[in-house]
Amino acid sequence: MKYLKSIILFIAFFAMSVAQNAQAQNVVELNKQQFLEKVWNYEANPEQWVYEGSLPCVIDFSATWCGPCRRMEPILENMALKYNGKIVVYKVDVDKESELAGLFGISSIPAFLFCPVKGEPQGTMGAYPADKFEEIIRSVLLGN
Repeated sequence: MKYLKSIILFIAFFAMSVAQNAQAQNVVELNKQQFLEKVWNYEANPEQWVYEGSLPCVIDFSATWCGPCRRMEPILENMALKYNGKIVVYKVDVDKESELAGLFGISSIPAFLFCPVKGEPQGTMGAYPADKFEEIIRSVLLGN
């Protein structure tokens, strides 16, 4: 009986881990090269914003040690799932990609860049409740 309980617990933990990893994959972490390809190639167009994506995006500038950043993770994951196919949600680790953070003057995290397909990006700083974050997505990225 103990053996059976151990197997059931193992399967349950494994299933939860797979589900969490599948959800976390909806938010895509970007390095500099991916940013240049998917968002803005500022090396080729240093004077002009030219969005490289086909869907609007949210970029989360954060760090693993940041408490408010970690609190935003489930909100970002939920938005990525809810608006799948309408927007893309990216994450930039400011410790790994300090050049990207500096490019946008990120001095406090979490910080977010909302990039519509056409027009200029808009930035915000600080953690938001889910309803406020969704309101920004709808108004800035989806035009609702």
